[in-house]
Amino acid sequence: MASHGMKRKRDEDQSDSSNRFHSSQLQLTTESMEKTKNIMSEVVKKIQPLKTTSETTEFYHYIENIISNMDKSKEKKKTIGILGYTGEGKTTLLNALLGKRYLLPSGCIGVCTAVVTQVEANLTDHNYTAEIEVISKEEWETQLKDLLSIKKSQSKDKNKDLTDDAIEKITALYGTDAKDKTFEELKKIDIPVFANNKKDVSCIEVSEFASELKRYVQHNTSSTGHWYWPLVKSVKIKIPDCRELLEHIVLVDLPGSGDCNKTRAAMWKSKLRDCCSVWILSNINRAINNKDAWEMLNHCYQDMVQAGECRDINFICTKSDEMDPGEYNSTLEKQIPEDKNQMTNCILHRNKRAKETLEKSFENSEFKNENIHLQVFTVSSKAFFNHNLGVRRDDTEIPKLQDVLKKINKSINQELSRNYIKEASGVLSLIQSFQSDRRKRMAEADIKKELQLNLEKALEKLEYQFDMLRCFLDKGLSDGVDKSEKSCLDDAKEIISPDLPQGQGGFRKILQDLCRNGGSHTSKAWKRNLDLNKCLAKHMYENMNPRFNLIFPVNTKTGISVQELIDKFSIIQPDTANPPSLILQYINKFIKSQEDNLKELLKHEVVNKKKEIYTSVEATIQNAMASCYKEAAEKTGEGSTKEKQRILKTGIESLKPDIFRNAKKGVLIKTNELMEYIKKRMEFMLKQSIQYSFAKAIQNTMWDVSKEIEELEKLSAQLTDNTG
Repeated sequence: MASHGMKRKRDEDQSDSSNRFHSSQLQLTTESMEKTKNIMSEVVKKIQPLKTTSETTEFYHYIENIISNMDKSKEKKKTIGILGYTGEGKTTLLNALLGKRYLLPSGCIGVCTAVVTQVEANLTDHNYTAEIEVISKEEWETQLKDLLSIKKSQSKDKNKDLTDDAIEKITALYGTDAKDKTFEELKKIDIPVFANNKKDVSCIEVSEFASELKRYVQHNTSSTGHWYWPLVKSVKIKIPDCRELLEHIVLVDLPGSGDCNKTRAAMWKSKLRDCCSVWILSNINRAINNKDAWEMLNHCYQDMVQAGECRDINFICTKSDEMDPGEYNSTLEKQIPEDKNQMTNCILHRNKRAKETLEKSFENSEFKNENIHLQVFTVSSKAFFNHNLGVRRDDTEIPKLQDVLKKINKSINQELSRNYIKEASGVLSLIQSFQSDRRKRMAEADIKKELQLNLEKALEKLEYQFDMLRCFLDKGLSDGVDKSEKSCLDDAKEIISPDLPQGQGGFRKILQDLCRNGGSHTSKAWKRNLDLNKCLAKHMYENMNPRFNLIFPVNTKTGISVQELIDKFSIIQPDTANPPSLILQYINKFIKSQEDNLKELLKHEVVNKKKEIYTSVEATIQNAMASCYKEAAEKTGEGSTKEKQRILKTGIESLKPDIFRNAKKGVLIKTNELMEYIKKRMEFMLKQSIQYSFAKAIQNTMWDVSKEIEELEKLSAQLTDNTG
């Protein structure tokens, strides 16, 4: 036991060392930013009395705008999505990550059906806050009618999952007495949250916060009602004193259970597409059996990667401390000895086995070729807080996940600081370029002309490269149109008229839900999600994906991507034979800083636009099919299922000559709009930079900032040296 205690002490020492390292990095970055901002603040002060003419006023207004925009963070927060079934330990995992055992109430994360819950840092004060948004009263009343219809259905093929879900929602809100009430009676009951369609919670104490939150995020079997989770659309929770973990990160729970509310379904997809990383949670026993995690990944992969920006997938095997050594030993060829360490040894053995199983499966999967980085963690949130469970702190792997968050935060902080210092140095270089006397700037007209010519040539080259990419994408889309037109009806039959095994009822309700929900039906089992729009779009995507992934890659260099073409764009040409004059060095440094800043902005916009371009295929199909879905949803009563099927099949047959061509056209139009936007933004911003680099009647009003430039170079070097 003494040895075990010493190991734990070493673990804690290592964790403390890691924490000190991250803290020192954060402090260095913060100090560098503060020093740079102080320098730029002095620049702004000195500018004010120098606005003596209309030309100098315009010039200094340009400088002020650059400095003002520098203070606006150009890096949006990174979103990490958390996927997992109910009861997989999402809430306890987040509580452990944040180091507060009872922070979020049990069932806060992962239980609420289709509710998107996000957790981030409160950077303004020390309160625990929550912004709870609910669906509108009108949306709920529409949904309530459907729920009552499902609950009262006497059909032989009624779906038990749908019925149980309907009863649970109605009784949660209105109480158990509601099961015998009519729609009109329930409609008259006052629901306070509908007054503003939101609820704000703010508490200084953790226990009070958890108590306030319960009614909006936690399922409850109470007979009194007034549990509002069926109405909740999204929950935004902000936690104080966790800057090091979540300053630039938002953790988003993305529940896998279905819901008939289209608004929440759209929000779910939108959040998933924003995730740079996804954590897939699965009970360690199920992870070893290799089922649930892959169902989730298969269901979400397209939205995560092609239509999103996911670069990393973490499989997180939860509840690793829940172990019966005897039972586990019976599954092994070589038994683990029965001694005082058997429990710990069995846990570690199973952890290793789970990691090897998932890593091997990933290596052999189709996802391996998509340049996605995979890590597997085996965590015990309970043992992180309770040392009596016999699991060392590091073996809970909570510290490893905390380090993942800290590294992301540190990386973003350093990138923001480096970019800020680089742009600040560029602004000072522009100011310093006017220090020379008039004779030393005699060649400025020639320099300006050369930069303008470089810009024209660079834009022409970019236009040619974009044309090649458009043609490249067009070919894949055309192949997709041909294949889709030939097979769309056969493909659709898998959704509209599936061959159901004897006794698998409920399809009538599923088809009704699909029509009512614009072509999609989601259930509590990932593998049972149905989407007719995605089914109709599959050949478009199959033929488009290889080319689209080269043009808009997620996590690799292809040599022809839009991002790489932006990176290579520059009007500053190296001239080693004739080193530039000091003036030109300053001008080039300023223009280069503006180029780099513009490239970062454009690359973020490309990522967002890419999602819109990719999803436009499915959106075009859904919009074209909207009237068919509406007509089919209105059919009720005897024989309505066959009538729905007929309407959908007829609609697809009549639409197929145009629907896929329009989808192709939409992709190409949006791609062209993006490329035109990039060129125009480059042209406007760099023409402006050139213009102000050669402004007249400025040099006599300028001051020497060479010392400030030198200080910024030192700060930049310090950040670079301490990156790691």
